[in-house]
Amino acid sequence: MTLLSDQAEDIRALVDSADPGAVWAVGGPDGVHASSPRQDGNAACDVGGLAPVLALWPVVGSLVEEGALRLHTPLAAYGDAAAADASRAATAHQLLTRADGTAALTRLAEHLGDATLAELATTRVWGPLGMTGTRFADGTLLAPLADLVRFQSHLLSPADTAGSAALTRTWVTESLRIRTGELTPARGLLWHPAPHGVWCHHAAQGGGPALWVSPRHHRWALLLPAAGPACLGTASLRTAFREALFAPISAP
Repeated sequence: MTLLSDQAEDIRALVDSADPGAVWAVGGPDGVHASSPRQDGNAACDVGGLAPVLALWPVVGSLVEEGALRLHTPLAAYGDAAAADASRAATAHQLLTRADGTAALTRLAEHLGDATLAELATTRVWGPLGMTGTRFADGTLLAPLADLVRFQSHLLSPADTAGSAALTRTWVTESLRIRTGELTPARGLLWHPAPHGVWCHHAAQGGGPALWVSPRHHRWALLLPAAGPACLGTASLRTAFREALFAPISAP
C-alpha cells in the first residue's frame, strides 16, 4: 500500500518535531515510498541494535532451510560447542522466542556454519540481497539506508532471492506468527507483534532503532533515532511513528 503525499508530509513533520536528525523510511515490496529528507542513502548508519534481525535471524533461517538446523532439536544434539551458552536441553526455537537468546544463537550459528556471524551474514544474506554497504565494524553493525530498504522490501516480496537460502518466503512467514502459544509476551522468531497487524523488532528498552513490517498491508517502515536510545523521547516517537503509519490503514 503506497503512502499518500499528505501522509508522507505528516510523517516528516512528526519526526522533525521530535528528532530532526532521525533517519526513517516507509515502503512496500516495490521499494521506498517516502524517507527522511536530504538523506544520503549510501551513508553508513549505526544499526547495532538491529543486528539480531539483520544478521542472526536470516543466517539461522538459511541453516534451517538447508537442513543443518532443526528448530525443536535440543542444542546438545549439535555438540558441546553449540550448547556452550545455553542449557543443553534448550532448542533454537526457544532461543528465537526469547529476548536474551541471541548470544547462544550466535554460538550455534557459527558452530553449524563453520564461520563467524559476520562472514555468514555477508555470504548468505547481505551479498545475495545486494546489501553491499552493510558490515560489522568497531563493535557494531553499520548499514546505509539503501541496504535497509532492500532488506525490508524483500520481506514483503512474493519471490525468493536467487542464490540465497536466507529469508525464504517460508522462513519469513513462519517467523512472523505467534510462536509462544499462550505464554506472554507473545513473540514470533526474533520478531514480536505490535498493534494493527504489524511485526516489529527493536531493543526491549529505550528508543533505539526499530523495524516494522506488515505483510497484511504490504507496508514496512524503519526509524533510526539520532537522539540515542537513552533518550526517553525517542521511545515516544517510535510509538507515534508506528501509529501514524499503520493505524490508518488498519481501520475498517
